[in-house]
Amino acid sequence: MPELLVDFITSLDGYASGEGWPGFWGLEGPEYLAWLGEQPRATYLMGANTYRLMSGFAGGEVPSGQDEFRPEEEASVDELTRASKVVFSSSLKEPPAWANTTIVRDDAVEAVRAMKSSGSGLLSTIGSLSLCRSLLRAGLVDRFRVVMFPVITGATGEERIYDGYPDVALEMTEHRTFDGRTQLVEYRPRVLDHPPLGAPA
Repeated sequence: MPELLVDFITSLDGYASGEGWPGFWGLEGPEYLAWLGEQPRATYLMGANTYRLMSGFAGGEVPSGQDEFRPEEEASVDELTRASKVVFSSSLKEPPAWANTTIVRDDAVEAVRAMKSSGSGLLSTIGSLSLCRSLLRAGLVDRFRVVMFPVITGATGEERIYDGYPDVALEMTEHRTFDGRTQLVEYRPRVLDHPPLGAPA
């Protein structure tokens, strides 16, 4: 049975991106990039908005505020192009323009539940905050991983990741520091119906 990994890259204050900031906040170092290159092959899950953004990058569009891709960003997009991707959307047209992409019209939670029961390998989200939230609420997430870059984007941050989340208990399973500044933490998540007994109301 495949594992489902929710995987976020964030600022320290929990934003997925920031206006005017480059990919990885411009702070990806050699240790982090080497680690990225060692990650197992996965099938990536995303919603329509993330698909439109990332497929645009794959088609040559450059992020706002940049004149061109940096080599690290270009390599990341190329890797995604080669990977298997599943997009949950009722509005995208067939056939998808981005290579190795399958569009699924069915309910995302039920579709992922079926993928976990019948498939193999690793399933990993990319972006798609509302999709990740729905999969977590449904109890389908096996691993919850966050790589926090050493910036606070209080003035320019966009896409607050955890707004609308349920309460979640997190059991740490891995942690690591890259390049003396970037922190990875990985957890086994458990959605809570209420705060733990003994916790303040």
